Amino acid sequence: MNATVGDRLHVHGNVVGQPDKQGEIIEVRGPDGGPPYLVRFEDGHEALCYPGPDAVIEPRESQEFLER
Repeated sequence: MNATVGDRLHVHGNVVGQPDKQGEIIEVRGPDGGPPYLVRFEDGHEALCYPGPDAVIEPRESQEFLER
């Protein structure tokens, strides 16, 4: 899993009824774009994340295309 600053981290809820979490990657601390990532979530809190198999990185380029 590789990311760059500005990409979005989307973590799927792993329990029925648990909402997904989304946030913007504001810092990449691993080598070559790997984890851990410092993420600012939608509610404003920031956390250091090591994403698991329930997470997806959404590249910034695809978001710009969707906003048009």
